[in-house]
Amino acid sequence: MAWDISLLGPVREDPHAAQRPGFTKEDFHIDWDNRTLTCPNGITSPPWKPTLGDGHPQLSVLFPRKACRECEDRLKCTGNVDGKGRHILLLPEPQQKIQSKARKDQKTSSWRRRYAIRAGCEATVSETVHAHGLRHCRYRGLAKTHVQHVLTAAGTNIVRLSECFPPGTTPASPPRPPSHFRQLCGRLTA
Repeated sequence: MAWDISLLGPVREDPHAAQRPGFTKEDFHIDWDNRTLTCPNGITSPPWKPTLGDGHPQLSVLFPRKACRECEDRLKCTGNVDGKGRHILLLPEPQQKIQSKARKDQKTSSWRRRYAIRAGCEATVSETVHAHGLRHCRYRGLAKTHVQHVLTAAGTNIVRLSECFPPGTTPASPPRPPSHFRQLCGRLTA
């Protein structure tokens, strides 16, 4: 059954891209039919091996040690100091294509604008979870859990309203800057 839901959230960066300017998984050409990977310098890997990582299926690609050792871009590609070849883990084809597209999309300005709306909601969720303990319910049963959630939301609103002092009063400590959610509400009502 299709629900027509679009999941919007950042995909974690490739560790190789975060460590140094180098080749990421997206720089390699994936040949799904032959089960191989080709690096930016044209070296083709042997066929990958299906493995399990944290109980989920993955495809393990290991480039030949000799080819990587002789490559002029080895330091951009692999951090192995003992001369081993580059090792890349891929997801099964449908998930890998979705992940690659999501990584490419999250670098665009239109994606950032859409995500900024979600960021305001995330701040509210984070506040209720961390400051008010919403993740752990004190009661059993759906009705009691619902009451706790409603009261927690009301408490969050009271805390936020208490930060808005009437003109002429001085708060004990300076107010914190407005949250993304509050800025978004201001833009929507203006």
